[in-house]
Amino acid sequence: MKRRRAREYALQILFQLDVTNNEFSNDLFEDFWEDIKEDEDIKQFSKALVIGTTKNIEKIDEIIKKTTEHWSIERMAIVDRSILRTAVYELLYRSDIPPTVTINEAIEISKKYSTEDSASFINGILDKIQKSEKIAGEQ
Repeated sequence: MKRRRAREYALQILFQLDVTNNEFSNDLFEDFWEDIKEDEDIKQFSKALVIGTTKNIEKIDEIIKKTTEHWSIERMAIVDRSILRTAVYELLYRSDIPPTVTINEAIEISKKYSTEDSASFINGILDKIQKSEKIAGEQ
């Protein structure tokens, strides 16, 4: 559950960055945590997800665009887009996280933060990406 909380915080930070059209900074990260008391390992995993996602955003968005049919990434709900971006980052770059865990976490987070239809939408996209892309830790 600790990593789920970290993923939820990463979603909140990525959502904020997307809405404000800002880039990640350590100041922004510190401001985010100012009133939140949380374990340091949760903060660090959250930060790793945000940094990894933002650093690789162009490739991540390219893969999402290639995978989605009849959906531009700009038309997606910001919450769904942020969940997808983080999950794709995990799938491509985090060999320490099994793909099934990444996909299940993204689905559960979408059920909590997005619309009723988002879970199946996100599941479908991530499943296609998992089957078509070179996933971290797989040969």
